[in-house]
Amino acid sequence: MVERFLKQTHFTSTEDFREHLQFIIPEQFNFAYDVMDVWAEEQPDKTALLWANDSGESHFFTFADLKRLSDQAASYFQQLGIGRGDTVMLILKRRYEFWISMLALEKIGAIVVPATHMLTTKDILYRIERASLKAIVCVGEKYVLSQVAEARKHNTTLETVISIGPDVPEGFHDWQKECPLAPTFKRPSHVNENDDTMIIYFTSGTSGEPKMVAHDFLYALGHITTGLFWHNLSTDSIHLTVADTGWGKAVWGKFYGQWLAGAVVFVYDHAKFSAADMLSMIERYHITSFCAPPTVYRFMILEDFSKYDLSSLRYCCTAGEALNPSVYDQFYQLTGIKLMEGFGQTETTMTLGTMPWMEPKPGSMGKPNPQYDISLVRPDGSPCEDGEKGEIVISTLKGRPIGLFKGYSWPGATKTATTGSRAV
Repeated sequence: MVERFLKQTHFTSTEDFREHLQFIIPEQFNFAYDVMDVWAEEQPDKTALLWANDSGESHFFTFADLKRLSDQAASYFQQLGIGRGDTVMLILKRRYEFWISMLALEKIGAIVVPATHMLTTKDILYRIERASLKAIVCVGEKYVLSQVAEARKHNTTLETVISIGPDVPEGFHDWQKECPLAPTFKRPSHVNENDDTMIIYFTSGTSGEPKMVAHDFLYALGHITTGLFWHNLSTDSIHLTVADTGWGKAVWGKFYGQWLAGAVVFVYDHAKFSAADMLSMIERYHITSFCAPPTVYRFMILEDFSKYDLSSLRYCCTAGEALNPSVYDQFYQLTGIKLMEGFGQTETTMTLGTMPWMEPKPGSMGKPNPQYDISLVRPDGSPCEDGEKGEIVISTLKGRPIGLFKGYSWPGATKTATTGSRAV
């Protein structure tokens, strides 16, 4: 698959990677059609998504399954009046319908707004207004439904709310009853341009109100480096990233790069994190590749690893916060696996990473991803010396790199992502 989008797919050194990483950009790229539906045609019976929850339920989805289900959901969305350029917020936790909905909305050119289930009525109202939301698809759970329903009372511009069981309040559409009845899907004659907005994330609002981070359709393609190189995935990998779908890390580790590499995406749908349960899932489902924040590893190394058969595990990555060298050392002693760090933001794909050909340095985020022109600078803009602290800067003098966001957006306006030659 990736051979269609990269001129070279195998690298043996940082220098080779830096000099020869080059993307082949289609004139019109749509991940759902150009990657997932192609997999469904070429390897229909290969498992694409393996989902399990903390109640013992599990489901396997092949690439053919995901094509059928996403086509069905795309038709359902069309029936509800959703089409190209419409914004749809997904509050789906780790339900497998998130992956189906994402693909379906991409197939009709709609804009996806992933969101956490912890949003309050005020938060939802803010997003309805800022993103001009046309629809919300949410889990049928009491708290989420109550917040969405209350927000809807105060804003009449939100046209459609869809609940994915078990509870469906009055005035909400019932996904489980209605979606299977949708007619055969017909692909629209024109779905998207490469620079159309595909996905919007709201920042956490650490400096003022949450901002809308808008990514185009090439954002998906930019995650090749995340899945193929940083996670070191292949078609025989079963990959587990610990992340809720409301945050950008979900599509980093459970969607685009992993399926571009042809790996199985494993989703563990759990209400509360337990290191013991996570280790049990790795053992039970023969996980080969694992990615989690350092905090997860800190809890895991407190468990008795002799109770678990982790022989399937081959590769592990970490991101999200600084990795303490003692955690790295302890995990290595327990498993023989070196933790490979990486760094990026909601506004980017992976910008710095420890690649398979590199010897990891605990506490270091790795080397620059060559799809970005990255430098480390002082406050006056001059380059830092080795060992000196500075600001990570992405240059856009040669154009906006694949994977870099379009800008901080709101209805009727878009703030440019760059200031001079700098984009942070």
